[in-house]
Amino acid sequence: MYLNKALIIGNLTRDPELKALPSGIKVCSFGVATNRSYKDKDGNRQDSVEFHNVAVFGRTAELSAQYLKKGQQVLIEGRLQTRSWEGKDGEKRYRTEIIADNVQFGNKPMGSGAGAGSSGVSSAPVATKGGAEQPDAPADKIEYPAEEINPDDIPF
Repeated sequence: MYLNKALIIGNLTRDPELKALPSGIKVCSFGVATNRSYKDKDGNRQDSVEFHNVAVFGRTAELSAQYLKKGQQVLIEGRLQTRSWEGKDGEKRYRTEIIADNVQFGNKPMGSGAGAGSSGVSSAPVATKGGAEQPDAPADKIEYPAEEINPDDIPF
């Protein structure tokens, strides 16, 4: 069995760039920074940052380019892919990216309008590979039916 899965939560390092492939498929690329805190051998707290390149295709790419902004928190679920090409100087170049299947938009960066003061990723729409937005419904806004449910009507 093989598994190639990447799941990161971080902040965008730059605004997304939307381009079209020769086939007409849209592709959006952006960078995401993730942080890690740990204690070194002397007990001092250390912070390290990793930078990830992300590529998104199709309708999810269009939604990502429309709604994501630099500094915004985002959850990315996808797979790792390394591609290579020959640079202008003739040297072989490599780039490892996360090819996103699902992108969940987090809160806007501080100072960008409504909702900027709260934190967390779960309050925003989710763009999936199918391209449809799926808003997360907060538990206090669920509408329950007014009629009573008869247990005899339940099929199992």
